[in-house]
Amino acid sequence: MTSDEAPPATVKLRGDVLAKAVKLVVTEAAAELAAAGAPPRMAVVLATEDPASVAYAESKKKTAAALGIAADIHNLGAAVSQAALLEALKALSADATVHGILLELPLAHGLNADAALDAIAPHKDIDGLTVYNLGLISCGREDQALTSATAQACIMLAETQGPLSGKRVALIGRGRTVGRPLTGMLINRHATVTVCHTRTPDLRAAIADCDIVMVAIGKARQIGGAQLRPGQIVIDAGINYVDGKLAGDVDAASAEGIAAALTPVPGGVGPLTSALIFQNLIRAARMTR
Repeated sequence: MTSDEAPPATVKLRGDVLAKAVKLVVTEAAAELAAAGAPPRMAVVLATEDPASVAYAESKKKTAAALGIAADIHNLGAAVSQAALLEALKALSADATVHGILLELPLAHGLNADAALDAIAPHKDIDGLTVYNLGLISCGREDQALTSATAQACIMLAETQGPLSGKRVALIGRGRTVGRPLTGMLINRHATVTVCHTRTPDLRAAIADCDIVMVAIGKARQIGGAQLRPGQIVIDAGINYVDGKLAGDVDAASAEGIAAALTPVPGGVGPLTSALIFQNLIRAARMTR
């Protein structure tokens, strides 16, 4: 490329296209389960008064109905005690009519999310965040686990550009909801993984040799052209609100023309994650038949 030529445009990896295909499969599976006398049902549990979380739960219920899935919202409010939250999750875990449980995070201040997640029966953990399911992934037994929908979405979008086997993948973020499960899932696909976090001293150097960069740090527009090498594939799992608008963890404007491909926000990891939650529910329903 000469100095007069514009840099190549960054390919947009759209998750909403893949989400449509996932939803078609889910709709067919839900109808089959219903015909067999086991209509799939999920419980969405809220322990917060955050308007965004409430709206997100209502959106899931609406989507579930369109897919032929029953979804019940259990809004415990921000004032719920830890003991009452655990009791509610254990009761839903014991309810044979409920096939999947989704705990909306973050919880209200003062509530322990780790303890709450551990109260969910692993075979109903459609977010894939219980210690049991995370352990199965780490042990290379992913086929027996319910896995994080966000991690699944990141992998599916990356694989649109080719197999992960043998690829060098940088994962920026080590949280329980995305980073931890994604690390094991990448290793299970024979990728060479570099995990970066707040203690990584030179981020640009750490990820320079990587083919793919996955970002899940929960901070808006923190990673951009200054950290990236030309030609990298960038998967942005961030969901942040800036001035009332959705923004990713990647500064898409500064990554344009540097990244070979990038998941947009919105329209990338988010819609595919939402669809895969229902795919997890179908799998959970089949596991309990």
